[in-house]
Amino acid sequence: MKNQPMQPLLLLALMLGLVAAAQARVDFTDLVEESIPAVVNVETTRFGSRPSEQPAQQRGEGLPDLFGDLFGMPPRGGQRPQPDRRGSGSGFIFDSNGLILTNHHVVDGADEIIVRLADRREFEAELLGSDAETDIAVLRIEADGLPTLSFGETESLRQGEWVIAIGSPFSFEQSVTAGIVSGKGRTQQSAQQQYVPFIQTDVAINRGNSGGPLIRTDGTVVGINSWILSSHGGNIGLSFAIPVEVAQSSVEQLLEFGRVRRGWLGVGIQVINRETAEALGLDRPSGALVNRVEPDSPAAKANIEVGDVILRFNGMMVDVFSDLPPLVGMVRPGTEVPVEISRQGERQTITVTIEQREEDEDIDDDAPSEPVEPANALGLAVEPIDTETRRRLGDPQGGVLVVDVQSDAAYRAGVRRGQAILMVNNQQVAGIDDFNRIADTIEPGRSVALLLQRSDGNTSFVAYTPESDD
Repeated sequence: MKNQPMQPLLLLALMLGLVAAAQARVDFTDLVEESIPAVVNVETTRFGSRPSEQPAQQRGEGLPDLFGDLFGMPPRGGQRPQPDRRGSGSGFIFDSNGLILTNHHVVDGADEIIVRLADRREFEAELLGSDAETDIAVLRIEADGLPTLSFGETESLRQGEWVIAIGSPFSFEQSVTAGIVSGKGRTQQSAQQQYVPFIQTDVAINRGNSGGPLIRTDGTVVGINSWILSSHGGNIGLSFAIPVEVAQSSVEQLLEFGRVRRGWLGVGIQVINRETAEALGLDRPSGALVNRVEPDSPAAKANIEVGDVILRFNGMMVDVFSDLPPLVGMVRPGTEVPVEISRQGERQTITVTIEQREEDEDIDDDAPSEPVEPANALGLAVEPIDTETRRRLGDPQGGVLVVDVQSDAAYRAGVRRGQAILMVNNQQVAGIDDFNRIADTIEPGRSVALLLQRSDGNTSFVAYTPESDD
């Protein structure tokens, strides 16, 4: 009985101890202090159009352009100059001699790239290489002895594990957010980034975080923050990062070859459901079902057949069919890899020599293009499809060709230069006139759906909300 008055105090002490222990487990202060010096802000500028150079007497130099100055009409002899377009993102130093990793979409199309370090020093950066399909870019600045972050690994990364992100959301530099790993091996269906098995987290990521590091509690980088899933452009707890292994592979090839060479197996695959698994003699619906084998492909040479189920590739499990493309893409051409398959219920392992994907030779996403008109409400510039391009796209009926993607929302949704737009909001696009007519009806802040046709002939719908002019 004498001990009873002490029980509430003991209970309170116990609760305070548990709270302190919980706080200690999620105290990121030392981790942040050590990591921030290696995180950078990346600012880009795409130069606008300039007035055409004309002799002074033709321009009427010295005389006021009353209509242009007073009423905003184009100046005599040409179009009104367009302003520069600026953007920002994040990145981190991975080599003390000035090598920086960021996202491709952060620097894509930039005429000038400025990197600002945590100590406020600024440098003009050189773009050493960039790859759209893994969304990775490598920059270099003229500096040495810089602080760095180390690459980690994701194989042991577990759901529920704490991670932090450092970047410049909305230009608030060196901002830190924290959360947990929500999932691994996520695919971004709408953006055609089939070679990236994204890490999903609930870390708060917003515009400007792109290219910044996703850091484990041991201080190593496990991902590069790339995109968010949102209906309104802000964070809702669904953010995605490029696994560090994918980034490292791209970085190594960009530094060695100036571009990324991807492995090619040469099969078409599809998902396996319960009924299919039972029919194929599988004990569970896992793996990638081969529904096409390209002639003279690595798969054909290794005698992989239609109806085979790929269960493991190069030692890695293929749980769902979307696991396979990233595994194949990361293998350097010329490498022999083991492929475990199930054929009519019997398992066997086949050795395949991976070759280079032919599209890498034909497609140059960074090739300069002709000047394009300013973007419309959709944030896209388009032109008619010429005969050769139409043939390459698989002879689509009607449509217009995307020649510039100026909307971040459109880019994140998967719209790319060289694709054909066949429909907008379920309205057929027969040509430029149709596209312009439909674009004029787009309301800011309302989502739009585009039917796209890619160079492989496949079509898919993508949806996004165009940015308003506000």
